[in-house]
Amino acid sequence: MAIQRMDNVGVVVDDLDAAVAFFLELGMELEGRTPIEAEWAGRVVGLDGMRSEIAMMRVPDGPGRLELVRYDSPPPVEAGLRDAPPHTLGLHRVMFAVDDIDDTVERLRGHGAELVGEITRFEDAFRLCYLRGPGGIIVALAEQIGP
Repeated sequence: MAIQRMDNVGVVVDDLDAAVAFFLELGMELEGRTPIEAEWAGRVVGLDGMRSEIAMMRVPDGPGRLELVRYDSPPPVEAGLRDAPPHTLGLHRVMFAVDDIDDTVERLRGHGAELVGEITRFEDAFRLCYLRGPGGIIVALAEQIGP
């Protein structure tokens, strides 16, 4: 048996509107937004009385999807990861290929994004950076500059 595909990456956020606006500015499209209050959903994630709202974002003309989740009940747990360094065990990041890294960083700064380090060059192939977005989400950007 083989894996069919990676369907999406899920990220828990405290401000769903801000997270949606951030990823729209990045160039993703909002596929849908809906509350989730069904008993089956709570059983899947192991949370009794779960109520949440999700926004499914997608890469235009591509297979990548990002599920943003805001939990209303039980309330989200603050685990101190908003400012955790990028090498923290279990910490995740989402990487996007962009046309113009400088322009993208500037636009995302308008949504509260801050560089984790700096924009750097990897050989003659890429310019790369890590940003912290809404709720401390680490977003990596890659601009291809060579073959």
